[in-house]
Amino acid sequence: MVVTMNHPKDPEPRLRIFAGTALDETALERLRRSVAPHEVIVPEQGGSTVLGVSQEPLEGFDIAFGQPDVARVLAAKRLQWVHLTSAGYARYDTPEFREAAKARGLIVTNSSSVYDEPCAEQLLAYILAGARQLPQTLGVRCEHRSAQWRQLRAGCESLRGQSVVLLGYGAIARRLAEMLAPLGMKLAALRRHPRGDETVPMLSPDELPAAFAGADHLVNILPENAATRHFLDAQRLGWLKPGASLYNIGRGTTVDQEALAEALRSGRLGAAWLDVTEPEPLPEGHPLLALENCFITPHIGGGHRREFESLVAHFVRNFGHFLKTGASDLADRIL
Repeated sequence: MVVTMNHPKDPEPRLRIFAGTALDETALERLRRSVAPHEVIVPEQGGSTVLGVSQEPLEGFDIAFGQPDVARVLAAKRLQWVHLTSAGYARYDTPEFREAAKARGLIVTNSSSVYDEPCAEQLLAYILAGARQLPQTLGVRCEHRSAQWRQLRAGCESLRGQSVVLLGYGAIARRLAEMLAPLGMKLAALRRHPRGDETVPMLSPDELPAAFAGADHLVNILPENAATRHFLDAQRLGWLKPGASLYNIGRGTTVDQEALAEALRSGRLGAAWLDVTEPEPLPEGHPLLALENCFITPHIGGGHRREFESLVAHFVRNFGHFLKTGASDLADRIL
């Protein structure tokens, strides 16, 4: 069942847009008003969440906005454009889907431009918190110049001159690199397909062992796909120099968590800061939960106030380009 929202002055809209994502009333009204006189259709009660997969049929729609089921996308022959409400797109990142979408001219975009800033800020917060020992010092009461006081002060670090390796160089990594540059840190990144417009040096896979060995910070923003599953395994974690810190805001599946727990337990890794795990949340008794040098947040990295409105604003900007130029000017295009 669906609810149809028509602009009162246009009973026959040109395009039918399926909004298979949960939006608050303010964001939904902005969407309806901004795309008028086109038709917006949303699921009735029980529709999907912002990141939940929508199982609604898509036949008869021109555009899908949300997280539509892959099979339903491919079955909807009229569909011209899918706009995802996430930065990640793992379920669509398969050779089969790419080939089928390319064959029919289907456009797919994501919402990296919505989540690059908050995710980069989350990573920056992790890095600063670790350098300044915030988890260890917040709430501590000790006398000035006492042994504990001296130990805590000596444990704080300056980030200037430290080395950062970025795994993945999409919108989030690019924004984080901009934030870290004024701190005087040394940056390098691994990217699946370098484009030549990167603002930091690109690493080849053969250069990773040496880069890891010199890294103070390893930032994992890899997407989820067959090639990245457990990319950070025991071997690659072993390349890191002792005391290095790992940050993961990409996908939990890209890290071998048993190997990570062992690296943290042994002291080879200084700390891990994780916004994503496999599964989410981790079950009671999971080894990572017992480690004092493992800090886990519940997948909030992209969250921000008025998130729904940001998603709609990004879609509306792309919708304007879609009407004028088709696919050529769409931001965050995947396919």
